[in-house]
Amino acid sequence: MTTATNFSGSVPRGRVCLEAITRPRIVSLATKTTCNFGQNKLEKLQHNIRAETKAKSKLNPAMASRKSIGSDSNQVSPSSTLKEFYQCINDKKLKQLGDYVSANCSIEESTFPTPIQGKQEALRFFEQLISSMGENVKFRVKDVCEGDGRIAAANWHLEWKDTEIPFTRGCSFFHCSKEGEKLVIKKAQIFIESTLKPGGGLVLTLFKIVTTIFDEFPKTTEWFLKSPHVILKWLLKINTMLVETYMNTVLKGYLQLWNFTTWLLSYAFFILSTIRRFFIN
Repeated sequence: MTTATNFSGSVPRGRVCLEAITRPRIVSLATKTTCNFGQNKLEKLQHNIRAETKAKSKLNPAMASRKSIGSDSNQVSPSSTLKEFYQCINDKKLKQLGDYVSANCSIEESTFPTPIQGKQEALRFFEQLISSMGENVKFRVKDVCEGDGRIAAANWHLEWKDTEIPFTRGCSFFHCSKEGEKLVIKKAQIFIESTLKPGGGLVLTLFKIVTTIFDEFPKTTEWFLKSPHVILKWLLKINTMLVETYMNTVLKGYLQLWNFTTWLLSYAFFILSTIRRFFIN
């Protein structure tokens, strides 16, 4: 009995001991396996999130640029206004050209002594320009750029049947203002290539003479710079008076010379005809 009792009591102790020892190990292994599986899944999920974030970050600038391009294309820009303006001149669409000119437009053209003021005067100028261009002369606009404050600028030259005409290069600056949903030209500055090219040395010498005169007579220089258009008008009047006086004198002398030449030739013809009649008779 004692032996059976000891044997039977040892077995439960062993089982209890085994259960106590093995069960925690099984639980810990299951826990570790579950944790490792969850951790791997979490790492994969985080990796996928990082990849998607990088892809979105790469796509966002492209999408933003596309949106900005789309929004800019829907809006009228100063550069597009400048291109359409010169296209109207090439197509000789004077009525459509008036839609790009504001009522108080001012055009400063380098070959004119005074600016062209007002829409009517501006359209009259462009009408004369279009008629003088003929059928085959066109503006070739290039290097269009924009600045702050709705300003557009471009280099251009004239072409006859796609061939550049010498000494016709120029540059235009357009200051635009918004009227409703469209941009109109408020101010235009046009600079044209000079046909006179005396050379760099002569130009610098003349520039040195002018600056020396300015420095020697500062008060006169200030007065001149404040009102150059008035002085140019007076110079043109003086030039016109001198030219008219000189041309009238030259024309009078030229007519008198032709009258004398005509009289001399007619007299010589009379003498020859008289001599001919004398010998024939």
